[in-house]
Amino acid sequence: MYQGAVQDLIDELGRLPGVGPKSAQRIAFYILNSPTDEMEKLASAITTVKTKVSFCEICGNISETPKCSICRDTRRDSSLICVVEEPKDVSAIERTGSFTGRYHVLGGSINPMQGIGPERLRIRELVTRLADEEVQEIILAMDPNLEGEATATYLSRMLTPIGITVSRLASGLPVGGDLEYADEITLGRAMEGRRVLTAGQRHHAADEPDDENTDHDGTTDENRASVENVPDGDAGEPEGAATKKGRSEADPSAGDRPGDLDNPEGLGRPEVPGSEDSTREGPIQAPAQQPVQPADPNRRYPTPRRGEKFANPWAD
Repeated sequence: MYQGAVQDLIDELGRLPGVGPKSAQRIAFYILNSPTDEMEKLASAITTVKTKVSFCEICGNISETPKCSICRDTRRDSSLICVVEEPKDVSAIERTGSFTGRYHVLGGSINPMQGIGPERLRIRELVTRLADEEVQEIILAMDPNLEGEATATYLSRMLTPIGITVSRLASGLPVGGDLEYADEITLGRAMEGRRVLTAGQRHHAADEPDDENTDHDGTTDENRASVENVPDGDAGEPEGAATKKGRSEADPSAGDRPGDLDNPEGLGRPEVPGSEDSTREGPIQAPAQQPVQPADPNRRYPTPRRGEKFANPWAD
């Protein structure tokens, strides 16, 4: 423990955010060991920033004038308003160069643990700005934490009845990061916020026919034309009758052999000596075998007596 002005400086430096007792002691001794002119510049910069710098009366961003440079710029798109928590978030978005609208700084986020409610934020000023009909969309750019999600949900429910489009910044995998190290919430939001790179056409293939000349029932133009050109006398004849008629005209004696049409190869027909089939050259084909009928499993057979052989019912 130090006494006097050194301890007072350490205590005041320890009140800064992110500065602990050890860090405050190290900064205090750095100030003591630094040249006097450098420390006078530091003290002057602190005094000047407290006397000249204030917050913009429109958006709440830091500015040395009543209106910041962004609100004074007429080239900005006044139909888009990006709502952020702190002025440092404005600088982060401006470095991207992808947003050309205007901003609105809330001055924090809803945090019931620290006693910060909606009444302590610049929400009334935001609703006043929305009275202008030029505003078409509100972009909620809060931090992806518990307090930021609570603030975004509150604003979304409050601004929805007004009829203005409310959007939220996408959250997902960082550029240059590894997929295996991503947490479940970040990976899940990345899956929900995916974007289509190439739109496929496979979902239309099942609804459209394969051929322009093919109907839904599979009838083509050629089949339809062949059916329409059939004479009236042959339209009612079945295919078997037409085949039989053609064979009778080609061979008049075919009508005397009733088995030729049903069995054109002569299979299963006994050969008669001296007939035309017996003098035909070529190997004799065996008759087709009849399929074996399976035995009835419910059938009961008598028990054989002594001295009799057991008859196997499945011997056939």
